Amino acid sequence: MISPTFYAPERFDDPEAALARVREIYDGSVLHLRDALRQFVGGAPLQDHVRACYPFVRVRTDTVARADSRLSYGFVAGPGTFETTVTRPDLFASYLKEQFRLLRRNHGVSIEVGTSAQPIPVHFSLAEHDHLEGSMPPERRLLMRDRFDLPDLAAMDDSIANGTHEVASGAPHPLSLFSAPRMDYSLHRLRHYTGTVPEHFQNFVLFTNYQFYIDEFIKLGHALMADPACEYEAFVEPGNVTTRRAGAAARAGDELGMPPPRLPQMPAYHLVRPDSSGITMINIGVGPANAKTITDHVAVLRPHAWLMLGHCAGLRNSQKLGDYVLAHAYMREDHVLDEDLPLWVPVPALAEVQVALEQAVAEVTQLSGYELKSLLRTGTVVSTDNRNWELLPPAGPERRFSQSRAVALDMESATIAANGFRFRVPYGTLLCVSDKPLHGEIKLPGMANHFYRERVDQHLRIGMRAVELLRQERPGSLHSRKLRSFAEVAFQ
Repeated sequence: MISPTFYAPERFDDPEAALARVREIYDGSVLHLRDALRQFVGGAPLQDHVRACYPFVRVRTDTVARADSRLSYGFVAGPGTFETTVTRPDLFASYLKEQFRLLRRNHGVSIEVGTSAQPIPVHFSLAEHDHLEGSMPPERRLLMRDRFDLPDLAAMDDSIANGTHEVASGAPHPLSLFSAPRMDYSLHRLRHYTGTVPEHFQNFVLFTNYQFYIDEFIKLGHALMADPACEYEAFVEPGNVTTRRAGAAARAGDELGMPPPRLPQMPAYHLVRPDSSGITMINIGVGPANAKTITDHVAVLRPHAWLMLGHCAGLRNSQKLGDYVLAHAYMREDHVLDEDLPLWVPVPALAEVQVALEQAVAEVTQLSGYELKSLLRTGTVVSTDNRNWELLPPAGPERRFSQSRAVALDMESATIAANGFRFRVPYGTLLCVSDKPLHGEIKLPGMANHFYRERVDQHLRIGMRAVELLRQERPGSLHSRKLRSFAEVAFQ
């Protein structure tokens, strides 16, 4: 076995020092794998297995006491040993330092850091523009399995997040929702699905199911970059194409961005702030499968909130095309999360998000009180996995929709909300009525074009204003205790 320097567990009382040791272990491990892979690709004979392992972080406590009970994270559930593996300390530096600081403050314990026994898959060690294995002949690529550790799905399950994880006798309890391999897996998937690297993702995420919203976001992003006083410092598009704010100097790596020959499956666009509290917008396309896929991966970035902005079918006769629906409950007929989050689990509305969305609608439309009700309705949103639900016998879906008091139907919102609940990411939904199939108003080209012109820009500005309001919340207050179980991990 060829391995880099092993670091025995060491205790740190300074979060900065603990993070520095995590960096030291991780950087050394990744460099070791990259060097060995370059030699292997170059044809050098490697007789031994090459291995490098993730750093781990551990805390031990013999008390349930903690300094601040208002936060929903930053403390362990009780006496014991708690541990997790860690990846990408460059990307998660601020996040990790904050988790270490809270553990120190709430429990007064040291942070232990050392080399874990969890191998880093060689594919996860590659830098953004490394594609070394692509030049190897098939037989040499096959030999990689004997010389390097490849991704192991057994180390990447979501049992901790799902609440089904069982701690083996004598084993440490989990300290975070995700292991390092699970996080690395998602970071690589994000590149694939969105066409941008994880470094550009911001702490507030808007999802949409229509390209029209993205077109407006691109237009607005470039307009903001022309304003030297803009609060955002860059606008990033697929291929990591970066436009800096007027007057701002280019940064190293900007020149590497290149528009892709075709858009990725779920393209992402980023209005970047220096503290990562900007806005990422992703076109997830149509359907709950896409909604689950992308939120499975965005969740490892631990965003402060994600919101769904999209179109829906209005189910009430009193609604008009262009009305807004603020979801305060969800009827899940999407089925993609049934194994991970049983249907009997409620998905509550989160007060802070609801208030921000309603206030944003009022500010942008200049309506308030009783007048606002003419445009905005709260109610149950149904999400279905059957795009042609209208063709089913009326006694089936229509009866259920009526019994649930549903006011709108789409294919993604309940999935995004349910995965937010599952992964402890604050969520919300604001939809716009684009058709009323139960009342004979189906989407037709002329109607659709008029609707898009009238509403998309306003709807997007409402979503962005809601983010601005959420950004003003006290740090940590968005991460509601509603989303935490009674035996919860310490990391946010």
